[in-house]
Amino acid sequence: MDDPAAGTATRRAWAVIGGLVLLSSGSAAMVRALALPDLAAAALCFAAVIAAALLVSWGAEAAQFFVSQGLAVAVIALLQVVPEFMVEAVIAWEAGKTGKVDLVFANATGSNRLLTGFGWPLVFFVTDFFHRRKHGRPLAELVLRPEHTVELAALLFASSWYLVILLKGRLDLADSAVLGAAFLGYLWLLHRLPAEEEGLEDLLPEPRALVQLPRGRRRPAIAALLLLAGAVMWAVAEPFVAAMGHVALAVGVSPFAFVQWVAPFLTEFPEKVTALYWSRTVRLAPMALLNLVSSTVNQFTALVAMIPVAYALSAGHAAPIRMDALHRTEIFLSFATTLYGFACLAKLRFTRANAVVMLGLFLAQFAYAGPIDLPALGPRGTFDLGPIQSHAAIAWTYVLLAVAEISRHGTRLHFVAALRDTLGRALRRGGAGGEG
Repeated sequence: MDDPAAGTATRRAWAVIGGLVLLSSGSAAMVRALALPDLAAAALCFAAVIAAALLVSWGAEAAQFFVSQGLAVAVIALLQVVPEFMVEAVIAWEAGKTGKVDLVFANATGSNRLLTGFGWPLVFFVTDFFHRRKHGRPLAELVLRPEHTVELAALLFASSWYLVILLKGRLDLADSAVLGAAFLGYLWLLHRLPAEEEGLEDLLPEPRALVQLPRGRRRPAIAALLLLAGAVMWAVAEPFVAAMGHVALAVGVSPFAFVQWVAPFLTEFPEKVTALYWSRTVRLAPMALLNLVSSTVNQFTALVAMIPVAYALSAGHAAPIRMDALHRTEIFLSFATTLYGFACLAKLRFTRANAVVMLGLFLAQFAYAGPIDLPALGPRGTFDLGPIQSHAAIAWTYVLLAVAEISRHGTRLHFVAALRDTLGRALRRGGAGGEG
């Protein structure tokens, strides 16, 4: 602590934290108190959400050094989806009052596809860049450990429940019960896994500054930071959604597309910052990838489970949320994206080819969104599929690639055995009292 350079870095970290506290709280206060023009309100809302989300991320990262592993995992898992929760809760609440559900699935489908289709490849390519600088050769793959099969199994189950929702044609409170129970079960299992002990040198400067506070001030400071950030995001949630609608009209983008992509990009900003920071260390790149996997699990479970609850409370009765053709296509595409992601990680390795394919298909979603006329097959064109929507075509491409990925590595996959062994050790550890 007597190192002048370390003292300067700590002071700078506290200056950044203080600046974000002022930016987030000041922006929220102005949005709530003043009648601002639409674009000004949108800019302040965006600034408040990003600043508060960064504070949540740093506070959660620091908190894991002072609480039990199970509690730390629960806090981090919940706080990482607070921004998405705020946006989705407001959308579901408004839909319950008006009966218009056209935007209900926009943020939920965009956020998980952004994390998986764009975030995972980004982690690989950033790690590859710094790996070349350090070692003078390209990175072949990111390697996960067998205990990470718990996160992958949760990801597969939660995303596959989308198929149940599609078959029913609606999202209701029964889905909330299943997905909510899955989320709690996921945390329960993580509670019994050994803690991931990382030194302070692996933290960003801001959470490191929180950890290095005097013993009696650490927990109060972290708790105050998290409460402030949560209050800010709650305060700006409704104007944030309204501002997105105004900006969408101003730039000529449909509200569905705007909520589907701009809102997740802003609310997931801190998760990507942390993941990219870990990626540049190369050694912590698998942790960066698992951080995004965990965030996706949280979205597929806790976030989606919240939607029917907010909708029913606003409507005043247990009303299901029915889907139209656009909703079904977007939900199926989200499932298919995650299915391919699971297939890539089932071998506990994420390769360059996996990253290239995933990023390419993610970008293809924005190239063309209309119907595609498929050529007739068979003698004299007897087998004619007719036109198919481009997003549906991309979704089926993901599914076929997932099958190909599993088939290609089938004899070398030890996913089930690794999961069984991990669960056995976790349950034995929990039955023996475990470690706090």
